[in-house]
Amino acid sequence: MHLTFAWSTTLRRVRDRSAFVPEGCGAAGSRGGWKRFPFGDRVYRYGGDALASNWARLHAGDAEPYPDIATLGRLVHANPALGARVPDLAAAARDVADAWRAYHAGDFAEAVDRGQAAGAVGTVVAARAAVVYATHLEEDEMRRAAILRDTVDACSALVELAPGWANAWFVNGLAIGRYCQHVPLVRSLARGLGGKSRESLQRALQLEPGHADAHAGLGIYATEVIDKVGAMVAALTYGVKKETAIEHFEAARALNPRSPTTLVEYARALLQAGGAANLGRAHALYAEAVACQPLDAQARLDVEWARTELG
Repeated sequence: MHLTFAWSTTLRRVRDRSAFVPEGCGAAGSRGGWKRFPFGDRVYRYGGDALASNWARLHAGDAEPYPDIATLGRLVHANPALGARVPDLAAAARDVADAWRAYHAGDFAEAVDRGQAAGAVGTVVAARAAVVYATHLEEDEMRRAAILRDTVDACSALVELAPGWANAWFVNGLAIGRYCQHVPLVRSLARGLGGKSRESLQRALQLEPGHADAHAGLGIYATEVIDKVGAMVAALTYGVKKETAIEHFEAARALNPRSPTTLVEYARALLQAGGAANLGRAHALYAEAVACQPLDAQARLDVEWARTELG
């Protein structure tokens, strides 16, 4: 599976349609191709004012501001190319908020559709939904890779439109990183994809130093590189060490200590880096994740993942 990205085509698609369509989730009628969130339809629904009142807890990891008219106004003012595709801030704010409601509830296909309806300002939530769905729920490897590839294309275009948006860079790094997990990493590193993931996550941290999820993403990146090419080559060629990964995961925990997603990824990284030597510590992190009260669908998926790892 080759990752191809035509800048002119994808930028035109985002500017003209202000949307992207991961495979298997186009118009509303095609949403049946995506699996439903398996842990209840109404557990994580934040209707009406509940989304705003719970926003700080829900977004402790990515520090994304609540998408009201004022926030989107500042965003498009800071990124003129993005603002050119948002003629109605009020409508866009409603669509983005509805997309996040769908995302947190586990309606990932609906989140993509709602994000599309908002235009380019909805790409972050649409991309998050596509990545979580592909990572946790899509069982077909070809479909998973196609969803992630399309998301990479959309996010690469988004950072061209919105270079001052921390979470545009974060979802770009996240999507590339997840895609690289489904193609041979040595090949993806040779094409520069791994470096683009790291650069995007570092850019997110430059724009938002309190971005816990970007720290976790950098921890995952360092661990994946070390696992595939060895500690010496990783250090000399890619500038990453085991200590680097640990530092990023610990920073993520300090910023967002009750995130089951960070705890699960940290545990996985320890097992990749040290295997049996880190088994006790990894199991302790999985147990800590299971003890967390999940606030939304992604957190619940990670809690269940940790529960499975504990047996």
